[in-house]
Amino acid sequence: MHAIVIDDSRAMRLILRRILGQLGFEAVEAEDGQAALAVLAGMDQKPDLALIDWNMPNMNGLEFVTAARDDPALREMTLVMVTTESEQSQIVRALAAGAHEYVIKPFTSGAMVEKLALLGLVPSGASL
Repeated sequence: MHAIVIDDSRAMRLILRRILGQLGFEAVEAEDGQAALAVLAGMDQKPDLALIDWNMPNMNGLEFVTAARDDPALREMTLVMVTTESEQSQIVRALAAGAHEYVIKPFTSGAMVEKLALLGLVPSGASL
């Protein structure tokens, strides 16, 4: 399985990549939505999963979700917002734009595994 981690925080990208790596994902990263679209354009095999921060410069997470949903080559990718935005209206906006799930920071690795299992990306009952 392949994934892309999109977050302007280098530390958060490292944390998410470590969790994904322990679950058997090969992950690449990007510091914002615009950089992510450039990385994805250069990939022959598109990732199965994108973990996306909301608040980033250049192109935020919501704009990335919208762009990914508009691109036929990226439509199959599972999109998960991983963000500090916790207002119900923000969650609704992200899901309406095409995100599959929503994880609020700070989170535990167990919570991330549960979300990925819910989406069918890791076996149910998997743990780190």
